[in-house]
Amino acid sequence: MIKVYFHDEADDSLFKYAVIIAKSNEKWVFCRHRDRTTYENPGGHREPNEDIDQTARRELWEETGAEKYTINRICPYSVDDGTETTYGMLYFANIEKFGELPETEIAEIKLFDEKPGNWTYPKIQPYLVNKAEEWLNQHSF
Repeated sequence: MIKVYFHDEADDSLFKYAVIIAKSNEKWVFCRHRDRTTYENPGGHREPNEDIDQTARRELWEETGAEKYTINRICPYSVDDGTETTYGMLYFANIEKFGELPETEIAEIKLFDEKPGNWTYPKIQPYLVNKAEEWLNQHSF
């Protein structure tokens, strides 16, 4: 069984992923991998010697083409699949301007009024988005 946990802090060396919950003009921003029909939040793996905040900015651009945005850390999170626990940093981005989508594995980005039901990672993504919604309720943009 997969479990998602949120933390007040975690050692930077543990972070393998950056996930960005994004909105643009009050709409949820999701992307679709070219090999899938489901939607996911922008994000991905941290490169060697990369700062986790750099990972978030790089992944946001690679997966959405975002050119003008604000991005904020929400909190560290971990995912326990019963055999391994991995850590990531959760972010929120408010995207003001999109550029061209770079040549990556992402086929399209889509803006939603409501969160989509067809998640790529249904046992993880809803928890991350709900945590971002809680955070958004305490912050204004």
